[in-house]
Amino acid sequence: MDSIGDVLKQMGGSRIRQRTEDLKTKILNEPEVRQLRLRYPELAEQELTRNLSRLYEFVKEKKHCDNCPGLENCPNDFQGHYTKLSIDDVNGQLRIRDYKAPCNLQLAHERDKQISSRIRSFYVDERALQEGYDDVEIMRKDPVRSSAVMQVFDYIDQAKASGLQKKGLYLQGPFGTGKTFLMCYLLHELAKEGHSGVIVYMPDFVEDVKSMIQDGEKLRDTIELMKNTDLLIFDDIGAENMGPWVRDHVLGSILNHRMNRKPTFYTSNYSLSDLGKHLSFTNKDGEEAYKGERLMNRIQPFVETIHVLGENKRG
Repeated sequence: MDSIGDVLKQMGGSRIRQRTEDLKTKILNEPEVRQLRLRYPELAEQELTRNLSRLYEFVKEKKHCDNCPGLENCPNDFQGHYTKLSIDDVNGQLRIRDYKAPCNLQLAHERDKQISSRIRSFYVDERALQEGYDDVEIMRKDPVRSSAVMQVFDYIDQAKASGLQKKGLYLQGPFGTGKTFLMCYLLHELAKEGHSGVIVYMPDFVEDVKSMIQDGEKLRDTIELMKNTDLLIFDDIGAENMGPWVRDHVLGSILNHRMNRKPTFYTSNYSLSDLGKHLSFTNKDGEEAYKGERLMNRIQPFVETIHVLGENKRG
């Protein structure tokens, strides 16, 4: 955007003095500047004249903000920021200072970036992470699903008031009832409180782990991340094609580390008892009931079950 110097140059050299006086009069009579002078009547005329450029930027950017076109189209010199003025007393004389302040949209953008930086997603639909709030609001108004939503809300409120609990949640229900959206909502709300979180879509994760075996460092880093994040969500557990090594040395290791330390959350079409049967069977070794039971001993005592009912909203 043009500075006051650019404006004066555009007015022509021969009459620049008169134009300068006209522009000064115009700036000093802007409503924002008049309010400043009313608040500080002792502000000297000379100080106002000496700071016409600051006043010009202040007025120009205030008008831009009053007609805000959105953060991405912000016309101010420093996108997402506007000029603010302060009046300082320097040795008994008032001096005008200016600085750039972030607008509300910029502050919200920065908060969103901070929240996003605390959340890691593995194979989960980005729409669930970005649009979960709208879907949860729809669910809250649905009489069939509202009870589950309110239980999740209660968990979030308790975590905000008293800190994270050792127990997580197990969201059980049919396909397409919004379990993933509820977990993404929980993740975002608690990320606002400063907690880190990871959400993992289990069927894709299990397949990817098989390829990670060839990259030991990547696999170790992934397991450590899941062990130590504040909030861990296994989305659609029970839908994966589990092998014994992944079950016992990856999932078992993660859950063994987290139990009694940090909450783990799950969404599933299975009840807990049916999940135990699923985890007892692998495509390589067949049924090994005791190994399924061992894993369930690291899941069932550390969750509260919430039934998410309703129709399949995926159509």
